[in-house]
Amino acid sequence: MADIINPENEEDLQAQIILPPDYPSAAPPIYQINAAWLRGSERAKLANSLEDIYVEHAGESILYLWVERIRDFLVEKSHCSEAVVQQEEVNRTAEEEVEDDEDAPDFSILGVEKAHLFMDQPNDEEMPPVKHGSPITDRRSTFQPHLAPVVTPRQVKMVLEKLYENKKIASATHNIYAYRIYCEDKHSFLQDCEDDGETAAGGRVLHLLQILDVRNVMVVVSRWYGGILLGPDRFKHINNCARNILMEEGYLASTDEACKSGAKTKRPKGKKAK
Repeated sequence: MADIINPENEEDLQAQIILPPDYPSAAPPIYQINAAWLRGSERAKLANSLEDIYVEHAGESILYLWVERIRDFLVEKSHCSEAVVQQEEVNRTAEEEVEDDEDAPDFSILGVEKAHLFMDQPNDEEMPPVKHGSPITDRRSTFQPHLAPVVTPRQVKMVLEKLYENKKIASATHNIYAYRIYCEDKHSFLQDCEDDGETAAGGRVLHLLQILDVRNVMVVVSRWYGGILLGPDRFKHINNCARNILMEEGYLASTDEACKSGAKTKRPKGKKAK
């Protein structure tokens, strides 16, 4: 176990690293990071950067690179914390100046009125049904897909909000998603994706949706990191999760039938040529 201390703000972090017998040729180190202040997106960001180092230097010793990356992470965090404190001081000073000025307008009232206008806007969007697929577990990491039919960007937001109401999904290390919506009036697609800290994962899911030519659907893949680096295998599991739930919910039926019919039309042509 190693204690890594940030020299700028004395925030320490404990990293316990176990080297398996086939390290570094065929297996990455197994590690556990302990820090009371490290949680949520920050922990996911650090874990993802360590995994990227392993992928880039597969088969090489990476302990030194990991230690340096953790030190850099601590320094970056201290700089961000200082910036937040400075901004809070600026905001507090500005608030005090407004309170001292009797002629200053009451911005809080304006804010309430503005929020009230948004609340009065009609909301005819229906919450799409959300389906949950079977999980895939590999080396203590678990991947689970979720799917919902969507036809507007607002429904995409509604689905995400619904998923995050689930404490287990909200606590996932990454919630990667992609969606494709077909706009009939423009004969084009509205599509987007989100990595949520898992670099390039959202783009891979979106690429899968494009290859399968599915439309009006959103796929989310949750990953709970188990402490063991998976390397490129993590992308395989993410794509398999997405494809499996698309198949389970019938989104690949039309594609498969089209492929079969296309194959049937090609065979007779080949026979005629003979």
